[in-house]
Amino acid sequence: MKVFYDWASKEWFGHSGATIGGNLQPLKSSIPDIDQRALSFSLLSKNLNAGPIIGILTGKGKDNTVAGNAPLFMALQKQILQSKGISYVFTAEGINENSISGYIYLPGQNKWIQACCPLPHLVYNRVPFRKLEKSDAFQKACHFFKEHSIPFFNPGFLDKYEVYQLLKDHPELQKFIPDTIRITDKMGLKNFIAKHRHIYLKPVLGAKGNGIYRLSHVDEAKFILTGLRETFSYTDFDSFWNEWNLSLTDRSYLAQKAISPARFEGKRFDFRILAHYSQGEYRVTGIGIRQALDQDLTTHIPNGGRMIPYEKVRTKQHDEFIGMAVSEAGKLLEKNKSLFGEFSMDAGLTDKGSYVIYEINSKPMSFDEASIESKRTKELTRLFFNMAGF
Repeated sequence: MKVFYDWASKEWFGHSGATIGGNLQPLKSSIPDIDQRALSFSLLSKNLNAGPIIGILTGKGKDNTVAGNAPLFMALQKQILQSKGISYVFTAEGINENSISGYIYLPGQNKWIQACCPLPHLVYNRVPFRKLEKSDAFQKACHFFKEHSIPFFNPGFLDKYEVYQLLKDHPELQKFIPDTIRITDKMGLKNFIAKHRHIYLKPVLGAKGNGIYRLSHVDEAKFILTGLRETFSYTDFDSFWNEWNLSLTDRSYLAQKAISPARFEGKRFDFRILAHYSQGEYRVTGIGIRQALDQDLTTHIPNGGRMIPYEKVRTKQHDEFIGMAVSEAGKLLEKNKSLFGEFSMDAGLTDKGSYVIYEINSKPMSFDEASIESKRTKELTRLFFNMAGF
């Protein structure tokens, strides 16, 4: 079905008697001399309802401009247009009762235009900051779409400790989870490092390896704290705790048993895995390998890691573990949280050949592998169309 958006009237035109969007907004009858500057779209039609219309919910940054993963949004719009749908980006503040003030990307002109958009058939939650998901505006938006029976794809960010608690009780996955505690008091952490000698300190709400440390009990009394760019030495645990307790408890940190990692060409490596929901189960979309270089604390590229092809380390055993872990983790999240549809998983391998699951992310960042990103946009588009009923 051909539909038009008229700049001057801010109205949508198309087939007489047809509607558009999740609220079945009536299309104005096509006008023969409609302004040639009007936008034209070819959409699918279901019971004379044009769509699917996909709303990508994001947020505003510090300068009050629309924030978020613009390259992903643009790639999705290209794929969605090719499949005969439309996507637009919007913030919670742009929601009105029967329309949404959003931004439509025009690939042919490589520009964004602001438009008065119909309510979507589906909302893809890409709000970029945890604090925005706690805002009144976001909560009102969630309530609004629930009231209008509009599917909400991806319920929100995951808390690392909540995920750990789910995984540690799972019969298939618990053996891959390092011993972990939430840091709440001095004695709890002191007993934990006495038990393991080498531990990681990770912010519960952190990302990209930021804020991570390794704490090691190296001899009878000495403690070494290693960060991404600096190292601290303490004569005893009390000295360490006196300096760091406020940072660890106020920001909410986890302590996790450190592993001795497997190495490729002398350097530690981890698996970064992308997964999507497909035909009733969660499947692997792509696998990237991240390798540490100057430091051995994290393999994330923004903090000094590098990308190497999965084929360089690939084995049948790796494939089987990753496929199983993705399938089971997806089912676990869906059962205890909601349908995520998309997530990434960070996993590792010990020098003894045992697998480790570090964390699961509900809002994956872009993968540096172009082939994985390309497959991602196709998988997301397929999923959007299915969930929207087209």
